[in-house]
Amino acid sequence: MVVQHNMQAANANRMLNVTTSAQSKSTEKLSSGYKINRAADDAAGLSISEKMRKQIKGLDRASTNAQDGVSCVQTAEGALTEVHSMLQRMNELAVQSSNGTLSEDDRNNIQDEVDQLVTEIDRVSETTKFNETYLLKGDENKTKITNTVYSSPQMGLVKDAMAAGSTLEVKTPMDATGKTVYTFKSGLAVGSSWAGKKVIDDTAIAGAGDIKLAEAKKAELAAMNSVITAYKDDMGVNAVTLKEGDNDVTSTSKIFTYNDSLNISLHVGADSSDDNKISMQIDSMNSDFLGIKGLKVSGKTYLQATGSIDTISDAISKVSKQRSSLGAVQNRLEHTINNLDNVSENTTSAESRIRDTDMAKEMVNYSKNNILAQAGQSMLAQANQSNQGVLSLLQ
Repeated sequence: MVVQHNMQAANANRMLNVTTSAQSKSTEKLSSGYKINRAADDAAGLSISEKMRKQIKGLDRASTNAQDGVSCVQTAEGALTEVHSMLQRMNELAVQSSNGTLSEDDRNNIQDEVDQLVTEIDRVSETTKFNETYLLKGDENKTKITNTVYSSPQMGLVKDAMAAGSTLEVKTPMDATGKTVYTFKSGLAVGSSWAGKKVIDDTAIAGAGDIKLAEAKKAELAAMNSVITAYKDDMGVNAVTLKEGDNDVTSTSKIFTYNDSLNISLHVGADSSDDNKISMQIDSMNSDFLGIKGLKVSGKTYLQATGSIDTISDAISKVSKQRSSLGAVQNRLEHTINNLDNVSENTTSAESRIRDTDMAKEMVNYSKNNILAQAGQSMLAQANQSNQGVLSLLQ
């Protein structure tokens, strides 16, 4: 018998320490809900878990980014809804002003409302913003200048008012100065008619119902110039001239200056890849871009108002195209959000299996270790009492 080394007590104490350590870990896992609380618990699992956490948090933030993008799109599209309504009203007013039963004062009154609508469109363009970003002003750092050319239907107004017997051919080649050239070809020839008179050769003797070819051309040219001058004044075109030699008409377009498209890039992924970017472009929606700045539906005649109908139609098409583009982006973003949420959910599930505590399984371990700890304490007490037999030898 020895008293210096009580091996039973030492063994019982060692096993009790093992059990107590395991019990402590079970308590930590049950109280925290994680089976990996430090790298020592599972070094590889911790590394995988943290990588997944990075992806999950990135996906959740990307989903929020996409939702913010939807809100931005809805803000812009809502403003364009009102722009559409105003353009439709302007079209209604232009059609009304094109009617020959109206007086000049009537057209001037209509012009007042058109001017107010154009001003409001500019105000909407200047003030619509989302989170301090102006959506309908375009990119203020990039400016574009365009020449708006009056379309052939508008030039057709000239043809409609031209003298009988003349014909019109409309072409739009661009010359060196960037102007659009409209070519008017006369239909006058010997044997044709002009203004109810038969065109005869210049050497023939003209009767009461005849007109010589040179005289007819001169009269036709004067009639053309008269109509084109009225067209120029009513339509507000800067320069329209008719050349007697080849009968070319050169129309200088109206110049509009506006900002280039605003580009908004949305980051909708957890990684830095360019594939995780969704870009949308929003054009400047002011009166310059829409081509309606200074739009006139007034005047002594219907020419100005009728010509404005096509201009308004073009503006409506531009707004429709932009709204269609925004709608397509919104639909894409909604699908993106659904996909991001799905990937985040499944990645979270995988990360949970690595890091979270299986509470039922851990409770079994805890109960086992609790019983072993109580048993170890009892055995340690018994082992400490085993040396008491030495005292009987000392009596």
